[in-house]
Amino acid sequence: MQMDRDSLTNFLASDFAEVAGMFAIDEVAPMAITVRLLHHPRHLRPGGTVSGPAMFALADVAVYLAILAMIGPKALSVTTNCSIDFMRKPAAGRDLICRARLLKLGRALAVGDCLIFSEEDEAPVARASLTYSIPPERPGSPTQGAAA
Repeated sequence: MQMDRDSLTNFLASDFAEVAGMFAIDEVAPMAITVRLLHHPRHLRPGGTVSGPAMFALADVAVYLAILAMIGPKALSVTTNCSIDFMRKPAAGRDLICRARLLKLGRALAVGDCLIFSEEDEAPVARASLTYSIPPERPGSPTQGAAA
C-alpha cells in the first residue's frame, strides 16, 4: 500500500477541500477501504432520505481512495463508468458507510465494487460498480497530486 488512512485524509483535505468534510475514512486495507458519508441535512431529499447523488458521491470517493491507497496520490485518476443500484431507503439521521473493494487494479484501469449501508443496519441500501482510468506515468512530468 502506498497511502494509509492519515495520508488519504490529508490528500482529500488538500486536493479536494470542497468535499473533504463530507467523508471520513474508517479503515484502509490492501485493495479495500471503508468510507463514511457523514450525516448532514444537505444530503437529504424530500421525504427525509439520503439523495442518490450523495450515495453516488460516497461510492465514487470510496473507490477513488481505494485506488490511491494502492498506487499513491494520482489526482488525475478519473471515473470512466459507474452503475449503482438503490435497493432500500437509508435510515434517517445516520451516516452511510461504504465498503469498497478493488476487483482489478491494472496500469490503465481499475474496477471496484461497493456496498453502502446505513450506520447500524446490516442490509445494504445500495450497490455500485465503478471503473477508473489511471493516467500513464510520464518521465519528467510534474507530480499528479499532493505528496502524502
